[in-house]
Amino acid sequence: MNKVYDNATLALEGLLQDGLLIASGGFGLCGIPELLIQGIKEAGTKDLTFVSNNAGVDGFGIGILLESRQVKKMISSYVGENAEFMRQYLAGELELEFNPQGTLAERMRSAGCGIPGFYTKTGVGTVIAEGKEHKEFNGETYILEEGIFADLAIVKAWKADPTGNLVFRKAARNFNPPAAMCGKVCVVEVEEIVETGSLYPDSIHLPGIYVHRLFQGEHEKRIEQRTVQEA
Repeated sequence: MNKVYDNATLALEGLLQDGLLIASGGFGLCGIPELLIQGIKEAGTKDLTFVSNNAGVDGFGIGILLESRQVKKMISSYVGENAEFMRQYLAGELELEFNPQGTLAERMRSAGCGIPGFYTKTGVGTVIAEGKEHKEFNGETYILEEGIFADLAIVKAWKADPTGNLVFRKAARNFNPPAAMCGKVCVVEVEEIVETGSLYPDSIHLPGIYVHRLFQGEHEKRIEQRTVQEA
């Protein structure tokens, strides 16, 4: 089966429809699948629920879908540095489900492993625990968190081979692998596609069994917070 496509538009063809639950990789501005997000914007798909550590920033990442009003709900850990996100949320125009960062990653990873739920101490005694099942283990209270089974996963990797084996760089590895795992269909944009067999097996971060479509594209290298030292 050929997994390699020419661009984001072709890689997303036949997969988009209104109301999807989409898992998106990225950590801050690192590893954001910006070409696939742009493809979703151009397709005009709406009423979307996005599972992502953050919502990008104004004018970049998921931020462009917020501006075009294509997102109805965010399931996230960090939502700072996005003025439009804040405006829509405070105005009651955008639904928001907060998740502790580790819990969010594990909810996606668990789904990718076929695990429907797990217990964690994180969030016990806070608003995060409201409405969730509580259970005691060895005298300690835990809450039940459900796995996130997404309709579509969009991620960004550094390198891939044609079979979909992926390698991520540095912090881009934080959320892209679990996001890729939890989607019924996973589409990947990469900086470079290399020959099959050229990736050292121990260097592969995500096996191609999770990847259905991929393409190579040009990506923007942004710095989230630039700090310089005066001379």
